[in-house]
Amino acid sequence: MESNISESQIKGQINMLKIRKMDGGAPLMQEVRTMNETRLTENERELTQALYNAWKSQEPLNEDDWSNLATDDETAYRVQNELTKLKNEPLGGYKVSLTSEETQNMFFADEPLYGAQLASHFLHTPALVHLSDLMEPLVEVELVFRAKEDLSTDDTLEDLMNKTTIAPALEVPDSRFRNWFPSLSKYMIMADDAVGELVVYGDEFDTNLFSSVDALGYINCTLFYNGENLRSGRSTEVLGNPLRSLKWLVDKLATQNKTLLKGQQVSSGTLILPHSLAKGTWQAQFDNGLGTVSLEVK
Repeated sequence: MESNISESQIKGQINMLKIRKMDGGAPLMQEVRTMNETRLTENERELTQALYNAWKSQEPLNEDDWSNLATDDETAYRVQNELTKLKNEPLGGYKVSLTSEETQNMFFADEPLYGAQLASHFLHTPALVHLSDLMEPLVEVELVFRAKEDLSTDDTLEDLMNKTTIAPALEVPDSRFRNWFPSLSKYMIMADDAVGELVVYGDEFDTNLFSSVDALGYINCTLFYNGENLRSGRSTEVLGNPLRSLKWLVDKLATQNKTLLKGQQVSSGTLILPHSLAKGTWQAQFDNGLGTVSLEVK
């Protein structure tokens, strides 16, 4: 399987764009239940059920059969919310996508988008996954924050730095739609939990160990596949600073009557262009003392 996606494909399309530890276990979908919901239409319920069935069966959908059922942000997020409830597993956190001006312009968007992520889909490095358990996965290099306390819209970037941990990560996006990258529409991405699948994260550090908010914009990373250097990137690719991505998410969730809770994780956006996931050994190396994340794919 070819591990690289061409730069030209990426150029014209979107750059695709998490376990609450509690005594007694994690709550089931607290934010999902507290969302200010509107009753789903029959079409929205049909799309939700189709996405859930595809998630369970690994039988992909054809976008053309469903694209007219979610044609705005509100509808797509309603479908995502219902889909997350159907999965009936603890909510581990979220992922943020469309974290660059270029990708937002491609999709006529003025902000990123997010997807809910299950707690069981956050894996600590080193991790092992089987390609046969996935559909059409990619791999990206990210930074993951974990809330040390509930976060609110009143929090500044400096507050968020003091209230979180940070960890290096490899994200594995995947979709319930066939041939989804790089042509899946924005609304189908939203509905499909922002094409979230797995996040492999490394050791966590208090974010305020960085000297300042600005310092988080100067984290460098390199992605390796079977020892080959594929690509390097910097955290400025994530809204200029990944803390801005976290702030955007906290504020966006608040508009939907949701809160980012203590213990939940956020995969904040990719630092590099994505590659197709193939069997072998994937590693992401970070500077600033963040270390290395490893993923073995069988």
